[in-house]
Amino acid sequence: MKVGDKVRFLNTTGGGVVRSFKGKDQVLVEDEDGFEVPAFIRECVVVGEGPQVHTDNRPRKNAAELEKEIISTKQQPENVQKEKIEETLEGEKLNVYLAFLPLDPRAIQQCGYEAYFVNDSNYYLFFNYMSRENNSWKSRYQGVIEPNTKIFMEEFQKTDLSQLERICVQLIAYKKDKPYALKNAVSVELRLDTVKFYKRHCFMENDFFEEDAILCPIIRNDLPERALTVSASDIQDAMKTRSAKEKRKGAPQESIIKKKEANSSILEVDLHIDELLDDTTGMSNADMLNYQLDKFREVMDMYAGRTGQKIVFIHGKGDGVLRKAIEKELLSHYKQHYFQDASFREYGFGATMVTIR
Repeated sequence: MKVGDKVRFLNTTGGGVVRSFKGKDQVLVEDEDGFEVPAFIRECVVVGEGPQVHTDNRPRKNAAELEKEIISTKQQPENVQKEKIEETLEGEKLNVYLAFLPLDPRAIQQCGYEAYFVNDSNYYLFFNYMSRENNSWKSRYQGVIEPNTKIFMEEFQKTDLSQLERICVQLIAYKKDKPYALKNAVSVELRLDTVKFYKRHCFMENDFFEEDAILCPIIRNDLPERALTVSASDIQDAMKTRSAKEKRKGAPQESIIKKKEANSSILEVDLHIDELLDDTTGMSNADMLNYQLDKFREVMDMYAGRTGQKIVFIHGKGDGVLRKAIEKELLSHYKQHYFQDASFREYGFGATMVTIR
């Protein structure tokens, strides 16, 4: 490529004549309007040699003429055919998801993952996808997604999963060139259960991908998802007060205390709220936590005299609220007993084993 060559741009329309070189990797190209525009050499292709190009012979336009042409061009309406957005009746409500797919479903224990943003609505969404790092947030992807589409955001490895335990999505919904129902700006902060990324059955069939995926709802039917959050004051209240319905003394229900195995002396107590109660309607987070702690205390009091008895309390990984409350209870009211994390192989980080002393 040399001065005088006629070139075309690879990544955009247009082209012109090379007038000079700018550094090692750029050229100044004069277009058909007489403007000299910079372009990368690698993004230009020669379509005519210097001697064959006669652009030099045409008269140059002075500044006044060029300015007049620019103003005229700006005033002309753009004749751009816009692609019509197909809307659905269901799409008038926002349904937004994060989707995670394995790069190699056959090697789920070794492969990395892809992250997608799914917009199942008639609205354009301007969004920001973030992860929490220490006491601040890192933007992992931001942009605009069209209605009823999905967009690839990033690829990540298993070593990155620890960065995704706390995620946040902020978004604004709107439509272009038409009236629409106003939607509130949304900010949803969630905890991602990264253990699921190691389990094949957690990647499930879905409506958005041919492959199985983990779907993390952000908004469903215009309602933002809310993480289960319990404040420190809720924990204090739960540990200091007892539910009026559960103040009566007596043995806990035998159904929640089970032997780990038929020939084992280790007992298991599942403190998941859905294992303790059939219906939690009307109960706040603090009420449920209080009920779980009451059951924990009842079991501890029941076996207080059985030295050497091992009891596994299953609390689940989740947000760690119940686990922390149990540990605080053990350290403050059951100091004489020994406790530790139960078998990681069997329970992950979701259980605590207490040895009665």
